[in-house]
Amino acid sequence: MGQPKRIQATAGQYSLVDTIPFQLPVACAPSPVLMAVFPINADKAREILPAEVHPLRLFGKGLLVVTVINYLGTNIGTYIEYSIGIACTQGLKPPPPLLPLLFLNTFGTGQYVVELPVSTKISVKGGKGIWGMPKHQGNLDFKIGESTVSSQYDLDGKLVTYLEIAKPRSTPIPLPNISAVNYCSFRGMLMKSYIYFKGHVGFGLSKWAKAKLVLGDHPRADILKSLEIENQPWLSAFIPQIVGTLDDHVESWFLHQDQPPTTPPEGFESVIDLPLDETWPPPPTAPVAGQTYGNLNR
Repeated sequence: MGQPKRIQATAGQYSLVDTIPFQLPVACAPSPVLMAVFPINADKAREILPAEVHPLRLFGKGLLVVTVINYLGTNIGTYIEYSIGIACTQGLKPPPPLLPLLFLNTFGTGQYVVELPVSTKISVKGGKGIWGMPKHQGNLDFKIGESTVSSQYDLDGKLVTYLEIAKPRSTPIPLPNISAVNYCSFRGMLMKSYIYFKGHVGFGLSKWAKAKLVLGDHPRADILKSLEIENQPWLSAFIPQIVGTLDDHVESWFLHQDQPPTTPPEGFESVIDLPLDETWPPPPTAPVAGQTYGNLNR
């Protein structure tokens, strides 16, 4: 599905939401992206997903999707976004095998975002307050070397995750304005948002995928350790110049469970007083040590 005509029609118009002024569409300048996908235990993934969100199963396995974007220019400045999600579908029942990969819209195929640190408070305020994304500020970097591309995520002086991929020799495959779906939990609601992007990618699949994921000792990494991540990634990819556009359309449903909730969910109080601050915290400095998955030297 390409970019809706509504987004094109409102280009150049202005909005003011939660004290954040911006010009439509909500888009980024050409920016680099690294990505890796690792097989995980689908049943363990099911345990941390909300009702009506189901792990996408490929050959019986779930998929952990790690995507880092170094936004070089957006409506709210520059920042790094470090997304960790579980590939999923959405509906009352789990879908039949493989069909969600062929009929994306029918089965609501996308990713459920588990962790989403960003560099700036204004990104937290907008991403969480408007689209329900679980953003929070973290210590992040994005490094492009001669043979590798990497990104580290620290919090409270400890390593949470480190991702490194083998840099492809070229990025010849075009991505012609395709769409992706994000699911997030906020305010006791399941939030669904859409992004459209284009660029050129270089990637490795299956045994040709070369990526390394390290989980550190910060408590935020514990939920990832419970997923039983497998060593061989299914995908590693690098996009040197992606152009992304975030849809202004958001869908939401009430989160529900068998028993009355006893803990209030995070709400607007977590973002309402955040300033429009584009300042980055210091870069990550924690030693890259912990549980390691993948290998760049196969």
